[in-house]
Amino acid sequence: MVNCVARFDLTPAALESYRPDVEEPEDFDTFWQATIDDARRVDAAVERVPTASPLALVDVDDVTFPGFAGDPVRAWLVLPRHLPRPLPAVVEFVGYGRGRGLALERLHWPAAGFAQLIVDTRGQGSQWGTGGDTADPHGAGPAASGFLTRGIDDPATYYYRRVFTDAVRAVDAIRSFPEVDPDRVSVTGNSQGGAIAIAAAGLSRDLIGALPSAPILCHVRRGIGLTDADPHSEVTRYLSVHRGAEHRVFETLSYFDGVNFAKRATAPALFAAGHMDTISPPSTVYAAANHWAAGAEVAAYAWNGHEGGEGRHQLRQLEWLTDRIGTVSS
Repeated sequence: MVNCVARFDLTPAALESYRPDVEEPEDFDTFWQATIDDARRVDAAVERVPTASPLALVDVDDVTFPGFAGDPVRAWLVLPRHLPRPLPAVVEFVGYGRGRGLALERLHWPAAGFAQLIVDTRGQGSQWGTGGDTADPHGAGPAASGFLTRGIDDPATYYYRRVFTDAVRAVDAIRSFPEVDPDRVSVTGNSQGGAIAIAAAGLSRDLIGALPSAPILCHVRRGIGLTDADPHSEVTRYLSVHRGAEHRVFETLSYFDGVNFAKRATAPALFAAGHMDTISPPSTVYAAANHWAAGAEVAAYAWNGHEGGEGRHQLRQLEWLTDRIGTVSS
């Protein structure tokens, strides 16, 4: 059952044209280029181990690839059987607090003929779902509960620097598989996964599409304080204790704001936004979509919250992406 709330954000008409100025660090590109270059210099192989599965129509490999600082990151590679190769591919990032779970939980992409890489989120996987398998070996300073304030004193130590770097390396990894067409790779995710997909699209070249749904960490200065829902309220709680840290905190967050990655995206996007979403306020989602450099559509769910379009939106994503790559068996 959906928990509905009163609409609290901008009107639907105002959302369509909402394109705010968002703080952007002068060294944004330099910071991220150096970060990704450092990660790619680590000489570590991508490992694949075939996994026994009762699934008769797909093959599942347990993948480990080098992420930030060469740290091992786990993922599931799910490949549909009996289709001409190389396949178009979708890299999927998961929601806040969950891990990659079980490969059989999200099969609509391989059922439609796509190779799918389901990426673990380092340090997460124990709040809901069926678990995660990737550690985060890096320490951080004082933080509120959760992940949004870990290492927030400095962009170099911030938790999502590692997560977003892992995302770029996940795209690199799937492009290395012989079963995958490296020119037909896309990224997707919901909530936290949407934020990671946006970062991957802003930092990776030559993707064919990005499909973020209800992303967090967009237009963060507006979202934090506008909503009292987690995870953005973790930052509010942090600032309520660390009085006077506001400038430093929002300066760090500006390096991770989805709007700034959106300005650099080179592939088209399909967003999803629930107009009654108190976790990812719709104005923050539209802020990223309306700044999307390569052009973005927003599937609006006027009477839904963070759950958005659910299965109906998955169908729309499949149709949208298939239109851009042609028939998957080509």
